[in-house]
Amino acid sequence: MRFLRAVFAGLLLAALGVGDLAAQAPPSKPIPYEVYNRRYQPARPRPKAAPRPAATPDAALRPAQSPGLAPVTPAPPQPPGARLPPGAPIPPVELEAFVDGVVREAMARDHIAGVTVSVVQGGQVVLKKGYGFADMKTGRRVDPDRTLFRIASISKTFTWIALMKEVEAGRIRLDRPINLYLPERVQVRDQGYDRPVLVRHLMDHSAGFEDRALGQLFEQDFDRVRPLELYLRQERPDRVRPPGVLSSYSNYGVGLAGEAVAYVSGQPYETYVARSILQPLALTSTTFLEPHPAKAGLPPPMPPALAARLATPYRWTPAGFQARRFEHVMHAAPAGGASTTAGDMARYMQLLLNGGTIDGVAIYGPRTAAAFNTPIDPMPTGVNGWAHGMIETTLPGGFRGFGHDGATISFMSKMVVSPQLGLGVFVSTNTESGGRLAHLLPFRIVERFYAAPRPPAAGSPALKAAAEAFEGTYLTTRRAYSGLEGFVMRIAGQEQVSVTRDGVLLTQGFDGSSERFVLDGPVEGGLFRSAETGEAMTFAMRNGRAREFRPAQNAAVFQRVGPLDQTRTLALLGLVALVAAAATLVGAALRIFRETRQGLAQRRASLLQTIQAALWIIAGVSLAVYVAGAADRAKAIYDWPSSWLIIASACALVASILNILTLVLTPLIWQGGRRVESWSGLRKFAYTFTVLIYGALGLLLLRWGALFPWSA
Repeated sequence: MRFLRAVFAGLLLAALGVGDLAAQAPPSKPIPYEVYNRRYQPARPRPKAAPRPAATPDAALRPAQSPGLAPVTPAPPQPPGARLPPGAPIPPVELEAFVDGVVREAMARDHIAGVTVSVVQGGQVVLKKGYGFADMKTGRRVDPDRTLFRIASISKTFTWIALMKEVEAGRIRLDRPINLYLPERVQVRDQGYDRPVLVRHLMDHSAGFEDRALGQLFEQDFDRVRPLELYLRQERPDRVRPPGVLSSYSNYGVGLAGEAVAYVSGQPYETYVARSILQPLALTSTTFLEPHPAKAGLPPPMPPALAARLATPYRWTPAGFQARRFEHVMHAAPAGGASTTAGDMARYMQLLLNGGTIDGVAIYGPRTAAAFNTPIDPMPTGVNGWAHGMIETTLPGGFRGFGHDGATISFMSKMVVSPQLGLGVFVSTNTESGGRLAHLLPFRIVERFYAAPRPPAAGSPALKAAAEAFEGTYLTTRRAYSGLEGFVMRIAGQEQVSVTRDGVLLTQGFDGSSERFVLDGPVEGGLFRSAETGEAMTFAMRNGRAREFRPAQNAAVFQRVGPLDQTRTLALLGLVALVAAAATLVGAALRIFRETRQGLAQRRASLLQTIQAALWIIAGVSLAVYVAGAADRAKAIYDWPSSWLIIASACALVASILNILTLVLTPLIWQGGRRVESWSGLRKFAYTFTVLIYGALGLLLLRWGALFPWSA
């Protein structure tokens, strides 16, 4: 199991289905992006404003207390032992000293090449600093005002601002089907579901899409990069549940939101964001453009002056830091295409904290400001909601915040703003091992200055007594649901839940990561708090037994699965099958050197089973080679579909088909006496046992979607 976990470390995304680019390729001579959209894209008529009462704000936007800016939730009282009361400014010198210690310790421990940080409070930038290297080859240091980091899914917050601006203008309604605002060729298909996907479903990730990423969300080969509209058509995921049922993170859904903005405004997404958000805000070092040669139908290249300031992505290896190639995301720009500096993000956080206005420039209005502080749907205790695309965050001391995380293959980032504290924190790293620092730094700052010191996590005797109700294997809803990608994600998307001897709940991901949780309230409530951050995790209980849990970010639900869907079952059955295959081949080799009497049916059965054994061995070796390569997350994503995985799937498919024939021959090899055939009873038993093992493995692989090599 440890080997398999190392194999699939980093495969917590989803799978692929790249379409044919040739049929849609525009002329090879580069032309301006806006010209391409007019000439080669379908006509984009500007939708008329949806009719509504003149003085009544959109119901989906209207806060309960006021049609204007919703009042910020009052801050909780100062906890006993907290250094500062809510709203009191953090002394800049103390803040810098504290952040220096946290960042430098993490850089040494986790091997992080470079980090950039900005902190704002009370309308002021109280910290803006770079650490380490933007480029180790040239010795270029991280400069918080000059070095551009990739912020990945934090880009989505710009998309939600753009979408809400169109809502404010009356061109988009949150409670209307998204298909009303999309060109026909990218509209969401019903796939048997009666309820349409509404705009609001994209904002809380409840549209019901599976999540696919392997081989298409990130690209290092620029020739594979496509326009947003073409990408959305060719990488259309399946709908796997009705809309509005549960939140399960979807990059594709955010891509649809960005395309809707482009469609109703008549401007390419990048142009809209630049003109409506970046330029008015004077975010001169923030861009959704990427460095690349000019190419027809794509946005223009990033200006050379900005491209020269990009941080180099890195991976830590036993041999030291390994530089990565640039990660192209422009085909899914609304979901993760932005590059920026800590300085620009400081100004951006000030905008968010100030209700959409800064230096007299209004980017969005009070209703949007209220929306970003208001979950789309009420959430049960302990579950963070989606504040119109923003991730709600529970901070130490009971304070609330909103913002977003971001992760490419190599860049790890986080932005949190807390109106209760007037505080905003942004952090980004250029090394894939920087995820822990990026996630924890905002919590550490709030905990240090505004929360009482937390005692060590204490176990619960009641939880220990009820351990069986929670322990088991859980599978994420954020995954591909079919094909080889579905097979890989069934493995990589599992979490093991156990209860320690001291009554602490422990979750372990397939990549080896783990987190401890302490019970908060009665066992039957199913509410737990992270021993490290205080964030909540909630279990849904049925008849006294946990059936699923939601992590704090509410980006997916982990559902309990039985033995047939557990990786350990597949691994055990696969190991037994490989041992049987090896024994079959050894037996066949030994019989070459001695005369064997056998009937016609036995001869044929022996030949078929020998071929099966060889196929299972090849499948196992090919899968092992794929697994070894998949330990490098970039290789696993960029090189999808792996030839080794396809070979493994094809061999397993043929072996499973041949097993049908060996099963048919099984009764025949037991017929006849000693004068008719020479197989011993032991060999007959071994043959039958092997047939059953191969059959069970084939059926399990079929259930997991591993027998469809063409589905990669």
